[in-house]
Amino acid sequence: MTADYAKYGAYNQKLRAQMRKSLVDSLEAFEKKNDFLNPVYQQLVFDEYYCKHILRKKVADWPEPVLRSFKHLNFPVYDILQGPSEFVPGGRLVGWECWTRLKNLTLPVLMIGAKYDTMNPEEMEQMSKLVQNGSYLYCPNGGHLSMWDAQDEYYPGIIKWIKEVDERKQ
Repeated sequence: MTADYAKYGAYNQKLRAQMRKSLVDSLEAFEKKNDFLNPVYQQLVFDEYYCKHILRKKVADWPEPVLRSFKHLNFPVYDILQGPSEFVPGGRLVGWECWTRLKNLTLPVLMIGAKYDTMNPEEMEQMSKLVQNGSYLYCPNGGHLSMWDAQDEYYPGIIKWIKEVDERKQ
């Protein structure tokens, strides 16, 4: 997660601005009616946003465990914390940021950013530099779930980081 919810919202708006106008118009029509649970809205977000930024595969190719987790999404909790949609930030996270506290983290921390992620990879890298023992892994082919869609980058990067942390302990 980024260290600033407002920046997260702004980055998602930047991603949304890259969508075709007719799609954005359709999303806005549902959002103006607060109709976020409408199956058509949900499918548009899933097909046009999640499949580009959460997991970069066609829905039919999503792994069963990921699909299962989406089936069991607790929307009331999601809404309370984050708001009704990535495009309409709200909830209790509004105003949350912790940039100034990152320097207090002393244990090894790996921040992971991906080119197509819903979290700004530049912010993830910046955060890694603010943590005392921070490292950064960039997945140029990944989305938010790089462990699934960028495995050739993600897992070797994590293994390398774990080995480096272990070597520092010796």
